[in-house]
Amino acid sequence: LQEVTASSRHYVDRLFDLDPQKVLQGVIDMKNAVIGNNKQKANLIVLGAVPRLLYLLQQESSSTELRTECAVVLGSLAMGTENNVKSLLDCHIIPALLQGLLSPDLKFIEACLRCLRTIFISPVTPEDLLYTDSSVISHLMGLLSRSQYTQEYICQIFSHCCKGPDHQTILFNYGAVQNIAHLLVSTSNKVRMQALKCFSVLAFENPQVSMTLVNVSVDGELLPQIFVKMLQRDKPIEMQLTSAKCLTSMCRAGAIRTDDPCIVLKTLPCLVRMCSKDRLLEERVEGAETLAYLIETDVELQRMASITDHLIVMLADYFKYPSSVSAIADIKRLDHDLKHAHELRQAAFKLYASLGANDEDIRKKIIETENMMDRIVNGLSESSIKVRLAAVRCLHSLSRSVQQLRTSFQDHAVWKPLMKVLQNAPNEILVVASSTLCNLLLEFSPSKEPILESGAIELLCSLTQSENLALRVNGIWALMNMAFQAEQKIKSDILRGLSTEQLFQLLSDSDVNVLMKTLGLLRNLLSTRPHIDHIMSTHGKQIMQAVTLILEGEHNIEVKEQTLCILANIADGTTAKELIMTNDDILQKIKYYMSHSNAKLQLAAMFCISNLIWNEEEGSQERQDKLRDMGIVDILHKLSQSSDPNLCDK
Repeated sequence: LQEVTASSRHYVDRLFDLDPQKVLQGVIDMKNAVIGNNKQKANLIVLGAVPRLLYLLQQESSSTELRTECAVVLGSLAMGTENNVKSLLDCHIIPALLQGLLSPDLKFIEACLRCLRTIFISPVTPEDLLYTDSSVISHLMGLLSRSQYTQEYICQIFSHCCKGPDHQTILFNYGAVQNIAHLLVSTSNKVRMQALKCFSVLAFENPQVSMTLVNVSVDGELLPQIFVKMLQRDKPIEMQLTSAKCLTSMCRAGAIRTDDPCIVLKTLPCLVRMCSKDRLLEERVEGAETLAYLIETDVELQRMASITDHLIVMLADYFKYPSSVSAIADIKRLDHDLKHAHELRQAAFKLYASLGANDEDIRKKIIETENMMDRIVNGLSESSIKVRLAAVRCLHSLSRSVQQLRTSFQDHAVWKPLMKVLQNAPNEILVVASSTLCNLLLEFSPSKEPILESGAIELLCSLTQSENLALRVNGIWALMNMAFQAEQKIKSDILRGLSTEQLFQLLSDSDVNVLMKTLGLLRNLLSTRPHIDHIMSTHGKQIMQAVTLILEGEHNIEVKEQTLCILANIADGTTAKELIMTNDDILQKIKYYMSHSNAKLQLAAMFCISNLIWNEEEGSQERQDKLRDMGIVDILHKLSQSSDPNLCDK
């Protein structure tokens, strides 16, 4: 190191010369020495060139030429490795450069912006450094009119530093849309491209921005029309892709309809084109991920995409050919693509998940694509968390098909890797994997038995205790599916696994979804007579307590109806009936709901009564007498005059 740095030391020494002309020449020589030379850049940083360059840059007494050359050298140092950028950040380069933007000299401003751009596009620079002082954003907006260079660099800084809704809102409120829109028709290709990127990050998942963009026009042309022009095949690929992203965000935000020709005839086909194996890896990844987002919630777009350019078959290549045909001659490119092949697999799984979200025929086509199930199963155990998540999403989408649950899912024992994924995955994977498990536990699914044997009850009961709402819902939902028409042992295992305490916890959950699924579970547990009697003999007291609790609480109609249906199931038991007949409080509640203003609740309450009074069942006479004494018959007379035919019949 000493030898190497010795040869570079004279560059740094000259920065301290008393003659300003010699200092300027020293900076210019340093600039020429570091261009494209990472070793030289590292040497100069180690020797302490950065603090001195920053000092000269900030000195009022320095000539504008010297300050500009300092900014150029610092920009060149920032072009090196990530460690270089870290060293520059440690010397507080950003405040110094931002201060430089207040200078009247345009060349100096451009040099500062170029250096800022280089620093902000580095992954080691925290985006928030741009937002620490709000006057910076408004000053940058003001500099947009100065030159094509300021436009290019500022748009690039904005698009790299806009991460998430908070940043979008700040830029939006400072007039980003109005200030950047006219740059889309700039004579400079670079400026047009950077402005387009700005809009793509500003509009992403942001309805407020998207709704504004639809009505903005430049030279009498609306932005969506300008974006469509930038989608054309003769434009650079990056431009096509980025404008497709803008239109996709606007469509998902509801600013453009899903059946608008600019989506159906322009954006969707453009994104499908990007999935072709002639495109570079990152284009194929971005194309597939954007398309997956565009069609995710619209069945018509899913159908359209599935029959465009044999997309389903084309995606199979994502697993086979990481490099495009044109890139195979380039060994460096080949190496890069092999390292990033997992990104392609992730993108393909995501797009398959969106394609198969609703349509049975599309799911069938996806599953019949060569080795598809094996690919998903392999994806579930990949080291990349993003691939695992995308594979689980894909599996979840396909698991909505009754046909596939009975066939392909069974043939490939998909439940095995799925259970493994559920063992200790991060929450975002757990949520999708547990949703898939819910589907695999439906009563017509042959996977139900083996899943039970592999310890699913314990796993699902633990999910119901999660802090994460989606996991609680899925845990209880899967148990509800598991209990449907299940044998008594499974039902007892579920009750034992959950514990009465946890059951009460779930019944008093603040989320109505959790409550409804827990009631659904209770209803499924309390079906078929022997099961009802068995469960009520062991847990009767607690269950009756829970029912009372809910009928007295402030709950919506669906919750109360579900609870009355549980009571009707209990009333259908042979010995369980007595738990209702000996509980005057519950009987009064049933009577109250028979006269309720809502017909659904009246019907559910009458089910309870009818299950208590069957003539052929033992003790029916005593039960009928007790109910008669309570005035139930009078209510029935009144209901038989009802205008609602269902109530009347019952």
